[in-house]
Amino acid sequence: MFRSNLGCRNFFRVLLLAICGGRVMGGFALLSAAEPAPRKPNIVFVMADDLGYGDLGCFGQKIIRTPNIDALAADGMKFTQHYANAVCAPARCILMTGKHSGHTFVGDNREAKSEGQFPIPAETVTVAKLLKAQGYATGAFGKWGLGGPMSSGDPMNQGFDRFFGYNCQRVAHNYYPDHLWDNQQRKDLSNALFSAHQKLPEGADKTKRETYDRYRGKEYAPDLIMEQARQFVKDHSREPFFLYVPTTVPHLALQVPEDSAAEYYGKFDDPPYDGHNAYLPNFTPRATYAGMITRLDREVGRLVDLLKELKLEDDTIFVFTSDNGPLYDQLGGTDSDFFHSAGGLRGKKGSLYEGGFRVPLVVRWHGKIKPGTTSDRVTGLEDWLPTLLDVCGANSAVPHDVDGISFLPTLLGQAQAERPFLYREFPSYGGQQMLREGDWVAVRQKLIPAGKQGKTDLNTELYNLKDDPSQEHNLAKQQPARLAAMEKRMQSEHTPSADFPFPALDGQASK
Repeated sequence: MFRSNLGCRNFFRVLLLAICGGRVMGGFALLSAAEPAPRKPNIVFVMADDLGYGDLGCFGQKIIRTPNIDALAADGMKFTQHYANAVCAPARCILMTGKHSGHTFVGDNREAKSEGQFPIPAETVTVAKLLKAQGYATGAFGKWGLGGPMSSGDPMNQGFDRFFGYNCQRVAHNYYPDHLWDNQQRKDLSNALFSAHQKLPEGADKTKRETYDRYRGKEYAPDLIMEQARQFVKDHSREPFFLYVPTTVPHLALQVPEDSAAEYYGKFDDPPYDGHNAYLPNFTPRATYAGMITRLDREVGRLVDLLKELKLEDDTIFVFTSDNGPLYDQLGGTDSDFFHSAGGLRGKKGSLYEGGFRVPLVVRWHGKIKPGTTSDRVTGLEDWLPTLLDVCGANSAVPHDVDGISFLPTLLGQAQAERPFLYREFPSYGGQQMLREGDWVAVRQKLIPAGKQGKTDLNTELYNLKDDPSQEHNLAKQQPARLAAMEKRMQSEHTPSADFPFPALDGQASK
């Protein structure tokens, strides 16, 4: 009888525990504890500034060394057809909102009074706000560009718990600024205030290195910023975090500490730049550009090492990309042709030809992404909002009005339907518009002059990237039906904006 009663008690005890999820009921002892919920993956998102498609070793660069980023690619997935935007602020707005440039609030780089750029509205739904709602600590370290200090667009008002760096893109032209922003407090640096746009003084000896020493300071902003980014990781190592690093490298002006430039001294012919075409003079502009990128690569390596040290490497998805293509040649002393920075693609920064906004993308996620893989899937910065929410198991929180499409299945090596189209517009550098469908790309140029004259006869070029990756052969006349269909979609994807008018397209959209 005793054994029978004991057996009955154990049976009902197990039954009650199963019903109640392992909790203690009626004095029965707990047999097993509930499994803790798995930690959501950390997100590290590094976005370079004006880094071209061909500026990394893993994307074909032969001169500039990027061993740490190349190692990320070898240990993860490389995307060959990832798109940003033509210039800085619109690209950042696309990333933050998940909307393409026909729907985003910021259409172009525009200065605000005092300091900062045209602010995004307070009610903007950003990826930082959405991840914060999922329990993430959120930090941004680098160049913001979506609203001046204390404005509605200030990063602290757009979902970030922590910010350190340049709020203003204009201030970010100088790597030795007199101040940065620490959350919403101005942090003065020990650098003297000097303009990032000047020429060598009259009579200066262009042939001597010391002539150019005046364009360096004591505190190199990217080093200070990355130090704070690493501290953020340490401070939040016990909770999921979103670390956003929109670095200024390698945007102009050309400035880097001597030890980084010296790695490339004597490696190639390197005539001095005297400042005649904007930005600061530099004695060894090619070595400086290469040194800036290699120094950024070193900082990426330090972040990876920190994740290893904290045993967070397997719990972190690490993303490296760029905000637009490389600078057009010789501006500020850059030599993107010498380094083949556009990777053979047509166009540079400010262009909606491929070289202006197709950018490198490397993603590593231990245990999830198969090492050494390459994807040719067409993706854009707008895709990151839904993808990151998908990564943290919150795809139901993705706003209904985003243009981005989660490509988590692609990251995990699963089959995924082709992206139906990718759209961009840009009301500057002459005014441009593009649409990609499969391998076909429709491009319009010089739309601002047409708009000012009240014309709506828009000339559209058509290219097949599979057969013509450098966009040399316009097939518009040979493909009239395809062209007409693509032009119809280009018209429907544009939404007129009172803040960023685009007359040639606004007139089309109203019809």
